[in-house]
Amino acid sequence: MPGFDLIIYDCDGVLVDSEIIAAEVESKLLTESGFPISAEEMAERFAGLTWKDILLTVELESSIPFSAQLLDESERLLDIRLASDVQGIDGAIEAILRIPGPRCICSNSSLLRLHAMLKRTGIDRLFGDRVYSAKELGEGRTKPAPDVFLHGAEQMGVKPGKVLVIEDSVHGIHGARAAGMRVVGFTGASHSYPGHADQLTEAGAETVISRMKDLPATVEALAGWSELL
Repeated sequence: MPGFDLIIYDCDGVLVDSEIIAAEVESKLLTESGFPISAEEMAERFAGLTWKDILLTVELESSIPFSAQLLDESERLLDIRLASDVQGIDGAIEAILRIPGPRCICSNSSLLRLHAMLKRTGIDRLFGDRVYSAKELGEGRTKPAPDVFLHGAEQMGVKPGKVLVIEDSVHGIHGARAAGMRVVGFTGASHSYPGHADQLTEAGAETVISRMKDLPATVEALAGWSELL
């Protein structure tokens, strides 16, 4: 594809509608632990972060010590919900198939969870083993760090400046931009909130779309624009 040698997709909130499920599970656990917060606020503040990073942030903010058991409890409950409830983002498969060239997934979710969600939604066939988890890279390397994006580009043999990333979170966009990549923001998942598009733009997205069916034309337009630079 002119302009881009690789398209990197985030998974949660871009390919699968899982962020709202995570927000519901995590808000309930935090509220029960003494930090009242709604699922909507969880999505707005913490979408794109790992549960561990969320707990560390809330601990600093509230001075409420959380038990290590809470880490495992969230993972257990979330996996149960995702196994039965997660759905693919409307139009994602059709949009991806219309965009030529190499593609991969770079996510903060674990590989086990990623493969389970992708298989349930039928998206796994579009990516094969080109699925990369920041958690596999080691401690402190999850988004908003750029590491998983750089790792994905390296595995695919592509320079960061020739990559376009599709992201739904401010934290993910910060990571992609820190990696030297261009970004399209996406607000079409169930966890989207008023002002979401503005926040993604402020974080560094070149443009923001709310429907997956608009992605192929957006990628083509950005690719053509880059050829003129």
